[in-house]
Amino acid sequence: MLKKHIPNIITLLNLLCGSIGVILAVQNNLITAALFVGLGIFFDFFDGLAARSLDVQSEIGLQLDSLADMVTSGLVPGIVMFQLLNNAIEYQPETAVVDWSATNYLSFDMPILPLLGLLISLGSGYRLAKFNVDERQTDSFIGLPTPANAILILSLPLILAFQPHPFAVELILNQWVLIGLTIFSAIILNAELPLFALKFKTWGVKENWFRYGFLLLALILLVTLQYLALPILIISYVLLSIILSGKNKKA
Repeated sequence: MLKKHIPNIITLLNLLCGSIGVILAVQNNLITAALFVGLGIFFDFFDGLAARSLDVQSEIGLQLDSLADMVTSGLVPGIVMFQLLNNAIEYQPETAVVDWSATNYLSFDMPILPLLGLLISLGSGYRLAKFNVDERQTDSFIGLPTPANAILILSLPLILAFQPHPFAVELILNQWVLIGLTIFSAIILNAELPLFALKFKTWGVKENWFRYGFLLLALILLVTLQYLALPILIISYVLLSIILSGKNKKA
């Protein structure tokens, strides 16, 4: 039956986008890599929706989804952080002019420090493996989902390219800030932190007010702040989840 293959085809499109993103990130073409990661995350959202709508959820689909996410939302962000750290080490604020859309080939005499960026890929792999065996994460998440973390990391080259405010550039091209963000990502991906999922079982406002509120906040921030809104949204998502978790415990 054709319909049972539709979700897996969508998942494979996610994997294809992630694979292209890997090639682009290795070439230091971070802007186009971010575009393909965003497209992959789009497919990642709709493969689960298609599986539930068509009632064709399967164990193969679950495993394939995690494999695709590992590439799109795990490997690509790690390589992007590697490139950002590599550029940050060479960055001189007074004289540097960096073309963030250019293709620069890697050499074997690269510094070792940027390899710390791959901690994001390692943390993502461990998080996805836990997700597959954790029965608590059917309606919510424990730890930051890999697509959300990918958005956080991929927002950095987009800000550098399209909204290069001097303060933002100095912050993003500070190697210690990037190392701190890398360690933070690896930790929060696997933290025992309950986070709500943007899955609507019903459309009622009472049980989904925080989801509607977050989507409204996202719309407002994206219109007003554009790419700068992306890291703010991820932080807001975590903070709102912490607040909701605290309210639920008191209740």
